[in-house]
Amino acid sequence: MAAKDLYEKDFYKVLGVDKKADADEIKKRYRALARDLHPDKTKGDAVKEEQFKAVSEAYEILSDPKKRAEYDEARSLFARGGFRAPQGGGDFGDIFGGGNPQDIFANLFGAAAGRRGPRKGRTKDRTKEQDKDSDKKK
Repeated sequence: MAAKDLYEKDFYKVLGVDKKADADEIKKRYRALARDLHPDKTKGDAVKEEQFKAVSEAYEILSDPKKRAEYDEARSLFARGGFRAPQGGGDFGDIFGGGNPQDIFANLFGAAAGRRGPRKGRTKDRTKEQDKDSDKKK
C-alpha cells in the first residue's frame, strides 16, 4: 500500500463503520456494500464500480489486524503532524537537496568516488597481488 493511502483515505468512512468497530461488524458491512455495489449487479455503472473498488480496498486493510494496526498508526501520526507528504512535484534531486545525483557519491565517498581507473601511481596492468606485495615492501 502506498503511504498516500495510509493517511489520505478514511477506510472507516468508506465502509461506514466506527473506528472502534470489531472484525464481525466490518465484515457484515463490507458484505452488504459489496453485494449492492458489485459490477455484476450494477451492469456498467462506472461510479458504482469505483465505489466497489474503494470498499474492497478498505476491507482488505481493515479485515487484517496487522494492516489495520499499521493504517491506524499512520493515520494518527499524520493527524499529529508527524507524517508529512512531500511538497511540490518531488523528484530524485529534491530528496538529496538538488544538484547532480553523481554529487551524492562524491559527498559520501570523497571527490575521487566518481573517478574511474587506477589510483594515482598505479597502472591498469598491475594485479591486486602485485599491489599488495609492493605495499608490504614499503
